[in-house]
Amino acid sequence: MMSNKTRKHYTEEFRAQAVELLRTGKPVSELAEELCVSTDLLYRWRRGTQVGSEGRRAVGEHSGADDLRALLRENAQLRMENDILKKAAIILGTRNPHNSAK
Repeated sequence: MMSNKTRKHYTEEFRAQAVELLRTGKPVSELAEELCVSTDLLYRWRRGTQVGSEGRRAVGEHSGADDLRALLRENAQLRMENDILKKAAIILGTRNPHNSAK
């Protein structure tokens, strides 16, 4: 007897991007909910990339994953710097340009 459940198939690109988002520190449960996948599946994808599945990828895909990783790292760095500048502005007593028009 066949079940009514059909398996979803995810592209390698989707899986790689999900793993990259995990590497940014995003909680697995939160990411699983956003991507509509199970946490077990995310753990499996992450474990698969750690075991050396890099060798099975096409040559061009690896550089795309590296580019994504670099952009995510840069984005996190810029967000941190922006937060530091906001805190420094508050400490130094500078005003928000939107408030000085009053």
